[in-house]
Amino acid sequence: MPRPIALLTAQWADLPFTTVCELASKWGYDGLEIACWGDHFDIHRAVNEPGYVEERKEILASYNLKAWALANHLVGQAVCDNPIDERHQGILPERLWGDGEAEGVRQRAAEEMKDAARAAAKMGIPTVVGFTGSSIWHTVAMFPPVPAEMIERGYQDFADRWNPILDVFDEEGVRFAHEVHPSEIAYDYWTTKRSLEAIGHRPAFGLNFDPSHFMWQDLDPVGFLWDFQDRIYHVHLKESRKQLDGRNGRLGSHLPWADPRRGWDFVSTGHGDVPWESIFRMLNFIGYEHSMSVEWEDAGMDRLTGGPEALEFVRKLTQIEPAEKAFDAAFSSKS
Repeated sequence: MPRPIALLTAQWADLPFTTVCELASKWGYDGLEIACWGDHFDIHRAVNEPGYVEERKEILASYNLKAWALANHLVGQAVCDNPIDERHQGILPERLWGDGEAEGVRQRAAEEMKDAARAAAKMGIPTVVGFTGSSIWHTVAMFPPVPAEMIERGYQDFADRWNPILDVFDEEGVRFAHEVHPSEIAYDYWTTKRSLEAIGHRPAFGLNFDPSHFMWQDLDPVGFLWDFQDRIYHVHLKESRKQLDGRNGRLGSHLPWADPRRGWDFVSTGHGDVPWESIFRMLNFIGYEHSMSVEWEDAGMDRLTGGPEALEFVRKLTQIEPAEKAFDAAFSSKS
């Protein structure tokens, strides 16, 4: 059950697109999940500028690469977030930030997400991966006491803002894969169920499975795949490990990545706590046949080391495939 392995370009967006293509091709990746920032992919140009999409396709082809997903996390974050502040200004294009007035930012981000579906369709890409933002993430500690109605309003806000976006995804024949992640409307098992309920389980909205976010929350990534198997639209091969030693806290203590005082950290794929073999066996069992992307993040390792090493690790896992027949079939007297 071979699946194409792509490199997510998000953590490489400071490099020119052609440079990332050259590296990914040299290392042996099958293609890219293209980030919609840096110079890698410009949604506005893709929708409005003749020839831009063809140029991107030609660059990919020149390096013998394909693209199976667009990554538009940064814009998606601003659709539902509250508050909107300098953090968003730091990740959004100036044309979306504008004067910084919060509701205006949210509305412009929503329109850009609609254009992401249109741009993906023009590229022949079936999936846009990203974040949703959340108007209630800041209540996660549940203090000051949070009225149940406030949480309900948060899920309704998500549905009201994302249903019109998903209408365009339906029109374009593209799917949105939400990355279950802290600071989003769906960040663990039960919030995922509630988010799907909020939008009526409509098919345009599915999940990007990234087990790195499960480990520090003590969630079971394999069980998640089983329970949400019909909603797994994309997979990130990303790694994390816990460093809970009695001092280090699960919430990170406002410490930077790679600080040994953090309770958990992202590390290069294959160097952490993710049960990769069990995950690949479950992906086989539920019949997942789409592309997967190495999302490389490790503040303690050079990415030029980690990028090819992660691919080597993942390639070995892809060799785990279901047997053509059960091993005990050989016990039959008719065999």
